[in-house]
Amino acid sequence: MKKQKHILIAEEIQKTIERLHLRMRDRFPQSNLANVCQGLHEIAQETHQTVQWIAKPNYLLRVGTYALIGIAALVFVQSLSQWHISADGINLADFVQMIDSALDSLVLLGAGILFLVTLENRRKRNRVISAVNRLRCIAHIIDMHQLTKDPDSIAAASMATPHSPQRTLNPYELARYLDYCTEMLSLVSKTGFLYVQDYHDPVATEAVNDLEDLTNGLSGKMWQKIMMIHSQENGLPLGGPGARVWPRELTSGSGDEPSGPTP
Repeated sequence: MKKQKHILIAEEIQKTIERLHLRMRDRFPQSNLANVCQGLHEIAQETHQTVQWIAKPNYLLRVGTYALIGIAALVFVQSLSQWHISADGINLADFVQMIDSALDSLVLLGAGILFLVTLENRRKRNRVISAVNRLRCIAHIIDMHQLTKDPDSIAAASMATPHSPQRTLNPYELARYLDYCTEMLSLVSKTGFLYVQDYHDPVATEAVNDLEDLTNGLSGKMWQKIMMIHSQENGLPLGGPGARVWPRELTSGSGDEPSGPTP
């Protein structure tokens, strides 16, 4: 029986981001969070084009590379053929000088060949890293939006100061706002993975893994806030008897920081 290949589909991720943007706009029409989601949707659309560009071989560059390598090899062989050894032979000093010159030429030729051969992959890698940095910027912007969304602000004993940010969300709306942030961070991570799903470069993969670690860490902070909101609504201290229990698969490796959506 043929095994089914499970892959992420760029078009489906774009549709999910678009639906999330509409949900945000309906729920929080005055918030700029929906605009951030719109920016993520635009990046996701560009991601599909970038993934196609990465997967497509650059035949023109490859032909030019092979041609330059062939020319360099011919020049090197021709330079070797021009060496003349007299009938009396050569002394040790001339022999050492000749070997040193040949080794220098080989090193330069090898460096040039390595540069040309890896040029296409380096262009693709730089394209991925640049795209991942854009997604990392989106993740930090999402984090900036949730910084002032403090669960303690909805407590009865909370007191605002003259410079406190304006807080108009009730507990349900605050929880939904933070949940939207975690959903968007998850989609940021999924969009980043598309770049290396079929492009197995260790440097690019490491950049995507760093992005995933960033989004998981930020989501963990937000889910802690959501847990505090639910505990306050139930009149229970965080982690106290009767507090909401989160499935283990939704928590981080330490088992105490939720990092995924509610079931």
